Amino acid sequence: MIHATAPSTVHLPQGDWTTAFEGLCACFPRIDRERWRDRVRRGRVLDAHDRPIDEHTPFRAGMKLRYFREVASEPTISGELVVLHADEHLVVVDKPHFLPVIPAGGYVRQTLLARLVERLGNPALVPLHRLDRDTAGLVLFSALPATRDAYLALFRERRIAKRYEALAAPLPRLSFPHVHRSHLEAGDPFFRMREVAGEANSETRVDVIERGPTLWRYALEPHTGRKHQLRVHMAALGAPICNDRFYPQLQEQAEDDFSRPLQLLACGLAFVDPLSGQSRAFRSALSLGWG
Repeated sequence: MIHATAPSTVHLPQGDWTTAFEGLCACFPRIDRERWRDRVRRGRVLDAHDRPIDEHTPFRAGMKLRYFREVASEPTISGELVVLHADEHLVVVDKPHFLPVIPAGGYVRQTLLARLVERLGNPALVPLHRLDRDTAGLVLFSALPATRDAYLALFRERRIAKRYEALAAPLPRLSFPHVHRSHLEAGDPFFRMREVAGEANSETRVDVIERGPTLWRYALEPHTGRKHQLRVHMAALGAPICNDRFYPQLQEQAEDDFSRPLQLLACGLAFVDPLSGQSRAFRSALSLGWG
């Protein structure tokens, strides 16, 4: 069994459960009840004060629990993270394709967070935003809890400029730059998004950087940060991002093909630092090829 080195956090919602154990099981219906009972008995579920709970710990709506994720086996993800910047408050890294940012599904140790904590020796590291597992590029981490919310506010209040590059089929009939707006909601299965009728809740500016004979290199600037937004928007325009396994059609589940990464790169981040007031900009050291 592979164990996470740092715990994940859940806040139990309102419910009619008697014990925290019952609330925990209800929050994660995909995990067998006996697996949770085993973790609790081994002290792998903690309360807000890092004290192990037991099966009789009383339930309270909103109570914070910290638990250590476990998986029976975990595939190795190729590619190395690159630390582009590190100071007392902020760490900026380049994430390789296929590597999850945080523990999820069958990934515990093979995550950007776990690798970075091990490299820098700072268990307080927390990602300030997320990238899809298939997407490569820039991820910002908070290194100090005391200043974390100041940087999180950049994303909440849309005070950070994000730039992506993507390779996709040509769109010769579209005028550029083009702004695509739509209403996105969870689709089927649950991890895919879809466009539906309704007031737009997502917006992406699309421009062309380079025109090749079969592929174009696009600059994508999301004004909003919906899940899979860029992937859904490009597919909706008729140019799904190269090697996209989810859009426009969900491909059959298979092992990762590291020779065919999603051609999407988070290449730029720019913002006014909330602590110093200085303008800051970071550029990914990675690039997309035409293959």
